[in-house]
Amino acid sequence: MPKVLRIINRLNLGGPTYNAAYLTKYLEPDFETLLVAGMKDDSEASSEFITESLGLKPIFIKDMHRSLHPIKDIKSYQEIVKIIREFKPDIVHTHAAKSGTLGRLAAINEGVPVIVHTFHGHVFHSYFNPIKTKIFLFIERYLSKKSSKTIAISNKQFEELCYDFKIDEVKKFEIIPLGFDLERFNVKKEEKRAEFRKKYHIKDDEIAIGIIGRLVPVKNHNFFLEAFNEAKNKTKHKIKAVIIGDGELKEDVFAKAAELNLNINLSNPDLTDIIFTSWITEVDKALPGLEIIALTSLNEGTPVSLIEAQAAGVPIVSTRVGGIEDVVIENETAFLSSKTDVSEFTQQLLKLIENENLRKSFAEKGFQNVIEKFSYLRLAKDVKHLYLKLLAEVK
Repeated sequence: MPKVLRIINRLNLGGPTYNAAYLTKYLEPDFETLLVAGMKDDSEASSEFITESLGLKPIFIKDMHRSLHPIKDIKSYQEIVKIIREFKPDIVHTHAAKSGTLGRLAAINEGVPVIVHTFHGHVFHSYFNPIKTKIFLFIERYLSKKSSKTIAISNKQFEELCYDFKIDEVKKFEIIPLGFDLERFNVKKEEKRAEFRKKYHIKDDEIAIGIIGRLVPVKNHNFFLEAFNEAKNKTKHKIKAVIIGDGELKEDVFAKAAELNLNINLSNPDLTDIIFTSWITEVDKALPGLEIIALTSLNEGTPVSLIEAQAAGVPIVSTRVGGIEDVVIENETAFLSSKTDVSEFTQQLLKLIENENLRKSFAEKGFQNVIEKFSYLRLAKDVKHLYLKLLAEVK
């Protein structure tokens, strides 16, 4: 039985963790997989419940964190080398940037036959200054040339990696979308809706507009608040903003809300314009309580929140970035707008706020759009075929 060493940056709440966990579980019994993970940031929600629910026991590398730290990164590299020598994998498959760098370097130097990397996003714009970006591009180009295959998770991401950033030639890439267990988003929706809205004091006549994600610059929450404020001033409907997540910019988000004269009343939820829920691990219990999901990111890979929103039947307004156009059906399950045009985004929000029938139409089409395209069983099948092909090529 071929052995796979699967390495992921960290078990934070998001698509990479689901992807790595489902592949570790559902490639059995054809492959024996060892899952290795770094440590999440304190501001991030843990997703260890995902691996626990699947009966997985990852090995944690205590020094591997998302941020750059030369001494800890060297220690992490050395620990990965040790794991490779003990486990003797036929395949090393890395997920996301930090583990992709350390894991692939270790696999290259230890002579692992097959090396695969999945981009779950990229840091080649909207994250770092031009000098850092050039350094990361140089590293990725080197590692890709030394790897057997690089996986892009959307057509748009593939085009960016190949043609915009010239990471490697086309033949070195494989497009394999993410996969999830989406059935849970389509059951007991009325019950979940009632519980969520009762907990957060959202009245029946209020339209709840949610945004899910880390409170970090790339997610652009200030843009969301500006659009929400503009929509609030233009509609006669009662609307509430629901911010699901947490992070380093929480105080900045509070400050922006105050600047816009949006009311944040934590002691009396009935009077507040904005509800902060912090992290919600069982997001299938939150989504039915919302009328609209917004995404205002400057850069995305394949946004899990939009896949889950469609599975739950929630219409979407999003910026047009990254792989989003491969996830939604524009003007049928989502409205898309420029990442720099608040007024355009607001107009898209208002279309859904003002038209309940349009919201219902988007909701009905959303579930059908994602249920087959993003199934975890399809993901496992696609990756199994890729592994067998790559193993056959090195025999």
